[in-house]
Amino acid sequence: MQYLNEVVFGYYPYFALTVFLLGSLIRFDRDQYTWRSGSSQLLRNRQMMVGSNLFHIGILSLFGGHFVGLLTPIFIFEAMGITHAQKQMLAVGAGGVFGIMCFIGLTMLLHRRLTDPRIRATSSSMDIFIQVMLWVQLVLGLFTLPLSMGHAEGEMMVRFMNWAQHIVTFRAGAASYILDVPVLFKAHLVIGMTMFLIFPFTRLVHVWSAPVGYLVRRYQVVRTRRKIG
Repeated sequence: MQYLNEVVFGYYPYFALTVFLLGSLIRFDRDQYTWRSGSSQLLRNRQMMVGSNLFHIGILSLFGGHFVGLLTPIFIFEAMGITHAQKQMLAVGAGGVFGIMCFIGLTMLLHRRLTDPRIRATSSSMDIFIQVMLWVQLVLGLFTLPLSMGHAEGEMMVRFMNWAQHIVTFRAGAASYILDVPVLFKAHLVIGMTMFLIFPFTRLVHVWSAPVGYLVRRYQVVRTRRKIG
């Protein structure tokens, strides 16, 4: 079990991240015409707006929360006066709210994709697979919340932080931090890493093209057309 834990949580993260980065670069270089979100809004607008908004707000908030929560050095939280227990409760509360939002939105999107004949006909197997995988990952994440409440002192959260930070800084011994954590957490981590692995082969690559520049660009002046004569 210790060897398997080392392979899955010590080596697999680097394999997944390598494919994630190189695969995205190669796809952008060689298959730019497939670099799109593939929206089905024109086929059926019902359920699209509410479901899409809930999903995107939820998933972006969850990703940002995981990114900041796992990769921010522990001493920064301590310098801010945030205890491990407080951080744990914040993660549970925010994760619960945005997780439920994302779950509702994704369930609506998955339902319309599977039940609408036109959308189903234009959906690839990978489209359906990635949505189902996201849905399973969300369910697992929501199920981890009660377990996290059982470790309100924050010790479990610190383990995951140490694991993630050891991975991104190429330090040895990362897998040892989560050797004996509950299986539900490990399943959540494995699916999360696998999503990075298959990311370049799905429509999720459009995330790289998020129009962040719109937030800081100059205003566009629009004038009404003046009639002549």
